[in-house]
Amino acid sequence: MFGLILSVTAVLGTIVAGVSMRRAGFRGSKKLFACAVALSCLTVLAGAAFVILSAPAMAADAPGGIATASPESSSSNGMGFIGMALATGLACIGAGIAVGSVGSAAIGLVGEQPGAIGTTLIYVGLAEGVAIYGIVISMLIFNKLA
Repeated sequence: MFGLILSVTAVLGTIVAGVSMRRAGFRGSKKLFACAVALSCLTVLAGAAFVILSAPAMAADAPGGIATASPESSSSNGMGFIGMALATGLACIGAGIAVGSVGSAAIGLVGEQPGAIGTTLIYVGLAEGVAIYGIVISMLIFNKLA
């Protein structure tokens, strides 16, 4: 529930920041993107601070006043989920960069030599394979957590 509230807050905050920056005269897309990233980072940091500050209160609610760590709530599962997100996210970003450069070169080659379209599709497919490998790694991590 808290994650949903954070996500909605980040989206609404980004929209409000974008509208206010447009009204103030900032027309640059780089500035809007930087504002959205900064707002998202601040939202995540606020959520992390909330979780850290509320941890002692949750420990006091445990029976007998002693907090027991269950396997479902251990920090290793959280680190596993962060690893899954990083594996998928970074692989997809890398694949996007690779497909962008390979695809533009492929279009240039096909413009000069129309018969080379099959070869260029192979290179674009190899660049896209990086994202698939990242998803496979995140599935392996998830199977280890479950």
